[in-house]
Amino acid sequence: MSDFTLADLERIVAERSGASPDQSWTAKLIAAGQPKAAKKLGEEAVETVIAAIEGDRPALISESADLLYHLMVVLRIGGVALVDVMDELGRRTGQSGIAEKAGRTQ
Repeated sequence: MSDFTLADLERIVAERSGASPDQSWTAKLIAAGQPKAAKKLGEEAVETVIAAIEGDRPALISESADLLYHLMVVLRIGGVALVDVMDELGRRTGQSGIAEKAGRTQ
């Protein structure tokens, strides 16, 4: 079991966001802006879904890692801290998923 956490990934993304875009994929993606980063997040989401449907465990692991990384980049650009997402998840655990969905405003 790894000791690596999403908080570690968030910290690394933050550190690398200040690097030169010529030397860091993270900095390059952030410099390209939210539309580019969000597009990459969507691509990784689709690749993760495909791996899951195909039952390809190694690909599912790899694509999930890519998905989480790109999510951290999108959150960074959007000024959203991981703790805010975790707080929202914590809030939602107080009720069933069905009740939570029913309570959302569309």
